[in-house]
Formats: sequence, C-alpha cells, structure tokens
Amino acid sequence: MKRIFTLIFSSLILVSYTSLIGIEDVVAGLKSGNASQIARYFDNTVEITLPAKSNSYSKSQAEIILKDFFTNNVVKSFKPLHKGDNGGSQFCIGTLQTNTAAYRTTIYMKQKGDKQVLQEIRFENQ
Repeated sequence: MKRIFTLIFSSLILVSYTSLIGIEDVVAGLKSGNASQIARYFDNTVEITLPAKSNSYSKSQAEIILKDFFTNNVVKSFKPLHKGDNGGSQFCIGTLQTNTAAYRTTIYMKQKGDKQVLQEIRFENQ
C-alpha cells in the first residue's frame, strides 16, 4: 500500500513539473522573441490576437504570424505579472516591451494528453 501511494504521489509531482516546464519555456521564448521556441507548444490551431488583427491559425501559420510580429517589434523584455492554473489549464499575463511599444501579453495553455499546448496568445496595446 505504501508503495502504491509513493508511486501515485511521484506521478502527480512529475505531471505538475512537466506542466510548469511548458509555460516557463514559452515565457523564455517571449523574453527572447523566439517564435520557434514558442511554436513548439502550439496546439493544432492557435488563437492569436495582435493590435491590428485577431484570428485562429494552424500551427505553421501561427509561427509565421508570430515571427513577423517579433521582426516588426523587436523584443527588449518580457515581465510576467501574474501566473495561474486551473484544472490542467495554465495562463500567464505579463508586459512585453519591444522597440516600438509595450504590450499586455496573455498566454493560455491547456493540458492535452501528456503535454501542455498553447491555445491562445494575445498582444494588446497598453
């Protein structure tokens, strides 16, 4: 019985840790303006909101949109202001400072199978 409890507890810790890795890797990608690093976590379709447009994109389209955004808005820094989770979903709200403007940035990730996937990313003018 003790062995089963230990196994279950260890599994829960591993799943929680794996979830944290995903969102932290996306935050690191935002800090460096690395669209490819962020795109590794894209779900099959991703909702992207930019100041001029908002739409749902396939993984490959979303990566192109994000690369274009980072090309036109060179990232200086990203400061996470709030992180949270709820039932397998995680979010992070922060400020993305670029060479052109500051953006309130929201990322939303959800547990899908054994990994976290990014379903929505928003860049809103501050």
